[in-house]
Amino acid sequence: MTAERLRLWLERAGGAGYRMRDAATGEPVPWEDERVLVVPVAGVSFRPDTVDDASFDPGRRLALVPEPDNEHDPNAVGIWNEARSVQAGYVPREVAPDLRGDEQAVSLWRVEGGLRVLIVPADAWVGTPR
Repeated sequence: MTAERLRLWLERAGGAGYRMRDAATGEPVPWEDERVLVVPVAGVSFRPDTVDDASFDPGRRLALVPEPDNEHDPNAVGIWNEARSVQAGYVPREVAPDLRGDEQAVSLWRVEGGLRVLIVPADAWVGTPR
């Protein structure tokens, strides 16, 4: 039996970001749901101005870029804006080895000095308000 394709709506939750809803049922999807991964961007203290860049605003698509030649961690995965012109930081060290390499990422929530990123399977559908 195959798992049903994940389909999420992102719903505005004030100015800070988005809540997730299951597109099929309309039910809220908590950050702890096993179908999704919501992570803080690691290493933002080394790039303090980048998470404020508009290309990281909640709802924006992001690029996950593996760094197998990273001298500190060969499992490192950078979190970049969709154009891959600005890097916000990294997927947390304890999560990066579990990624397959084809996931989608969306900026979900902006917090003081940081950012929370939604990571979902490559075949997931993520809808945002227009």
